[in-house]
Amino acid sequence: MVDLLLGIDVGTSACKVAVFNRKGDVISQSNQGYPIYYPNPGWVEQNPDEWWDSICLGIKDCLKKAEINPVQIRGIGIDGQSWSSIPVDRNGNCLYNTPIWMDTRAKDIAERVTGELGADRIFNVAGNAFLPSYTTPKILWFKETKPEIYKKTYKFLHSNNFIGMKLTGIMSSDKCQNYGIHFFNTRTGTYDKNLAGEMGISLDKVPDIFNCHDIIGYLTREAALLTGLVQGTPVVAGGLDAACGTLGAGVYKAKQTQIQGGQAGGMSICEDRPNAHPKLILSTHVVPDLWLLQGGTVGGGGALRWFKQEFGENNSFDELTALAEKIAPGSDGVVFLPYMSGERCPLWNPDAKAVFYGLGFDKTKGHMVRALLEGVVFSVVHNFKVAEEAGVNSKEMDLRAMGGSANSKLWMQMYADVTGCRISIPASDTATTLGAAILAGVGIGMYHDFDEAVEETVKITRVQEPIAENYEKYKRSLELYLSLSENLKEMFNR
Repeated sequence: MVDLLLGIDVGTSACKVAVFNRKGDVISQSNQGYPIYYPNPGWVEQNPDEWWDSICLGIKDCLKKAEINPVQIRGIGIDGQSWSSIPVDRNGNCLYNTPIWMDTRAKDIAERVTGELGADRIFNVAGNAFLPSYTTPKILWFKETKPEIYKKTYKFLHSNNFIGMKLTGIMSSDKCQNYGIHFFNTRTGTYDKNLAGEMGISLDKVPDIFNCHDIIGYLTREAALLTGLVQGTPVVAGGLDAACGTLGAGVYKAKQTQIQGGQAGGMSICEDRPNAHPKLILSTHVVPDLWLLQGGTVGGGGALRWFKQEFGENNSFDELTALAEKIAPGSDGVVFLPYMSGERCPLWNPDAKAVFYGLGFDKTKGHMVRALLEGVVFSVVHNFKVAEEAGVNSKEMDLRAMGGSANSKLWMQMYADVTGCRISIPASDTATTLGAAILAGVGIGMYHDFDEAVEETVKITRVQEPIAENYEKYKRSLELYLSLSENLKEMFNR
């Protein structure tokens, strides 16, 4: 009987569940959606119990479709979206919907606490700016606006930790997701009691910390009945979705870098020391003794999907990119700022707006599509430029791509040409759940270490080299993009 691993991804619009063999081949997978709620301006929340219901359905679906004997599932790994703040009571009951990563309801709290404690005081511990989308301001929001909920809360959990609790009954936190908590020292992997006290938060409100591949517990009888799995199956702590995707793309050594193009975009630079920058995101990697300097952008596949919906309803995605392919690099001066819902790194401006610049009667739909694709690339490379200020040499990076955009040769060639770096593309559609499964495999001893795990499971499907002529052309386009972004900042802020 073949031993298998189960990876669970708690995404923003759906959970993904996938079963892998030891070689990293997908045996079965399932996606199950759930709603996002927008009860007030700036509020974006989800019901964690709806995550759990969808995951139970997804696991059963996986087992049924591939006729998997649940005894074959030897370990379970979980990754999840960032910056959740899930209040649960002592019995593990969810007390309130969680604000998710897009939520900015704690904006005033974040500004006040930054003013009271000082940005440097917080940054020197957390390695991250005190922004409303992170976990800590949301915990304070519960304390200040929902005191009855805060009082009943036994622990605040991250997304993957909530699912880990539902599977095992154990409340945990992990070193990777904890970067959202600002009194967690991202350099040492421990809580800073003094800073927590200054913020007015008791350490009793947060769980014990585990390594991401540590076994936190074993599947309970109740969870086994709900999922169709076997009671006693080991479950590891897991981590951030972007970090698990980074591991699933084969990034687990210093200087390796993941570029992500799903609904949104981003990058994760793997470092062997905690380089931090206030405009970027610093987290511990899911692999021990490594850190990720990250940039998360709003632009990505979602921008192309919007364009198709509004202006290309008669075109398939392939037809749209074929139109873009006929246009020269640089889109003949058309530039797109992909700030479709504000922008995260490095602008951190919820009021930023998307812009097409350089349109004229001589421009076509193809120009707009190519500019859109290039703008998404520029938004990610903007983060690389900022990372250089933290001491990162972008020319030394070993780039790996993942997400839906990695399936587009045109889009990946743009990344290669703009960065001047070779892009390696692994089998990317399941990179995130694969990363979670790898954590389970290392945790239960199926793999001796992460070297063996990545060598066994991550397969490079193609490599795209930069074209020197295009690199020179894109230098001018990138300069124009950065200039537009900077010069429109005052207009955005109005």
